[in-house]
Amino acid sequence: MSAPLLEVKNLKVEFPTRHGLLTAIDDVSFTIAPGEVLGVVGESGAGKSITGTAIIGLLEPPGRIAQGEILLNGKRIDNLSYDQMRAIRGREIGAIFQDPLTSLNPLYTVGRQLTETIQTHLDLSAEAARKRAIELLAQTGIPAPDKRVDQYPHQFSGGMRQRVVIALALAANPKLLIADEPTTALDVSIQAQIIQLIKTLCREHGTAVMLVTHDMGVIAETADRVAVMYAGRVAEIGPVSQVIHSPQHPYTRGLMGSIPKMGADVLRLAQIDGAMPRLNAIPSGCAFNPRCPQAMERCRKERPELLPTETTHAACWLHSVEKPVITSSPLHGLSEGKMLEDA
Repeated sequence: MSAPLLEVKNLKVEFPTRHGLLTAIDDVSFTIAPGEVLGVVGESGAGKSITGTAIIGLLEPPGRIAQGEILLNGKRIDNLSYDQMRAIRGREIGAIFQDPLTSLNPLYTVGRQLTETIQTHLDLSAEAARKRAIELLAQTGIPAPDKRVDQYPHQFSGGMRQRVVIALALAANPKLLIADEPTTALDVSIQAQIIQLIKTLCREHGTAVMLVTHDMGVIAETADRVAVMYAGRVAEIGPVSQVIHSPQHPYTRGLMGSIPKMGADVLRLAQIDGAMPRLNAIPSGCAFNPRCPQAMERCRKERPELLPTETTHAACWLHSVEKPVITSSPLHGLSEGKMLEDA
């Protein structure tokens, strides 16, 4: 069994406000193995991006980690100082954000930004750092990298800028990559190229990837396992093929039912009534119960933990009959996901 590279244990993120304490992430746990892609999906406001931001230590004040642990290679990183975390960020954890323009300084050439990042984390001369910068641009599919290395961000298209951001994220050969909506606002052909690039990184470098997205097509093409989030908690987690083709949580079934299928002769797509609850109005019991067509009285009073199902693990009382509540074991990486897939 492959030891997990990233372990998130009972993570809780809070935002103190004048009107009270808002809990954005509530008791979230998962792991990612080396070379594995864990997709994280859900509606806007589910807590996907906040989870990634907490892992890389970039929570905006007054946001804070109120509970839980984040371990990278068995070492806890959530309690490190700013300078200690800054040394890890970039060197061991890379990040790709949704809008490449927020990650690139418009006043500097992409080559300068790459070489500065490389020299910050690796003991290389200016000449060696520039050579590596050109190699990274070539590796991420940018044509004529020896010429484009001296160009500014505005001289690149959206897809090319996203490739530069990926090159920045890979500058120091990180073990973990947090990719937050890396293909949003890109056309389909560029999306496919970015997806292929991420898969190549996993295959050739053993990079672990947390892929945050709302696009199930990207998840189906890229991820090994998928965690479905709702109202700051994991609603379902399991091998991607099982979650897509045999979802066990009513929310996941609703998400899958709302996706058009090629060749399907249907007049209307399924929909989930209602909306994601606000952080200051999360209902008691299961947070999904006001929107769930199968809600029971127990759902309105008791909050379910992840329970084993035939194919995945789901936080739903529909699977509680003669089945014990699980702890952390089903959250582990590729080997256990494969075991579930083979079951």
